[in-house]
Amino acid sequence: MNRRHLLLPIGLTLTLTACGNSAQLSVAEGTGPDPTLPSPSESLIPTVNIAEAAGWPSGGKPDAVAGTQVVAFADNLKHPRWLYVLPNGDVLVAETNAQPNPDSNQGIRGWIEGMIMENAGATVPSADRITLLRDSDGDGVADKRSTLLENLHSPFGMALIGADFYVANTDAVMRFPYETGQTRITAEGTKVTDLPAGKINRHWTKSMIASPDGSKLYVGVGSNSNIGENGLEKEEGRASIWEIDPETGKHREFATGLRNPVGMAWQPESGELWVAVNERDLLGSDLVPDYMTSVADGSFYGWPFSYFGQNVDERVKPQHPGKVAQAIKPDYALGPHTASLGLTAAAGNTLPEQFHKGMFVGQHGSWNRKPRSGYKVIFVPFADGEPDGQPVDILTGFINEQDKAQGRPVGVAIDKQGGLLVADDVGNIIWRVSRAESTAQ
Repeated sequence: MNRRHLLLPIGLTLTLTACGNSAQLSVAEGTGPDPTLPSPSESLIPTVNIAEAAGWPSGGKPDAVAGTQVVAFADNLKHPRWLYVLPNGDVLVAETNAQPNPDSNQGIRGWIEGMIMENAGATVPSADRITLLRDSDGDGVADKRSTLLENLHSPFGMALIGADFYVANTDAVMRFPYETGQTRITAEGTKVTDLPAGKINRHWTKSMIASPDGSKLYVGVGSNSNIGENGLEKEEGRASIWEIDPETGKHREFATGLRNPVGMAWQPESGELWVAVNERDLLGSDLVPDYMTSVADGSFYGWPFSYFGQNVDERVKPQHPGKVAQAIKPDYALGPHTASLGLTAAAGNTLPEQFHKGMFVGQHGSWNRKPRSGYKVIFVPFADGEPDGQPVDILTGFINEQDKAQGRPVGVAIDKQGGLLVADDVGNIIWRVSRAESTAQ
């Protein structure tokens, strides 16, 4: 490849980083139930400050919080993004990415984003498969591996209801027959319902969770733009959580105004559905905080007209004061641009007691904040079904001394033995966090 062709994007990246907006507030100030929300700081040139993907050196691993230890549960995966633990303890991982789509990177901003995502290791071809990992001897490391499903279409969310295994591809929810202990599914899948996709399909991931009684599926569908700039007609059915009848495919929008709802979890004390949401870009390094929140039937969270409740986004045309008046303030901010994707309730984990009530969050890491935010796994403590206090870092050290990304955490899940599993799509590893042996009881 031409060396000059390589230097151009790198030089442009450095230029954009130098020109971009720098944060005036700490991430902590943009975290919690009442984050500081400064005045917007718009710029014609977006802040670009993403860590170049490097991968882990031999024997390298993240830093785990005191009282815990971390090991590679499985490695040599291909862009592992999302996790699901079956009742028998088998761990499923969606090895996946967006489909090639030149229409998604139109215009200078789209071109810049495409270039930066490539530098960050986010444009690898999608393996389009779900891999099964089994720890047959219970030592915390998978010793058996098989392809459960292949030839999928950017799979992401997974759910098991009885003998039916559901997969949320980027464009449809599919159903497959499953038997306990099965390591490969060869049966043809049945389409349950189509999901919004199309030519742009900007937020391609479709997360999914089943209701506790198995009567409903909930699917997170992200927006097709930052703030509706492609036209709100292209946002039909998007920026929302769908409620789907798994038997008939009948569906409706359960909650709306959520720019990119990804990880979902049931809060065990309140029984409420919680979701992690990625908020909008280009209002400066201090805006807008990503968040997690409980969602109720019919709730609206502002996108694209307002953020974090009724803070109006003046860039959106036309304005819609009536919708802004309906916007609900989220429960808990997770810091600006942290790309908080993974979410799982702490119930059932065997880490030290301080981590038994709350939510674990996988923060993939910012691409347009100076200094960077995210690139870690955090724990948000809860009391009486609500967030209670500041987050605690669980896994850090994803950025090395050369300022490159050794890994980027995405999906999180609690395994059958009570360990915390973390999908790392740059390291191509599933990490497992457990109580340190010296503190085990």
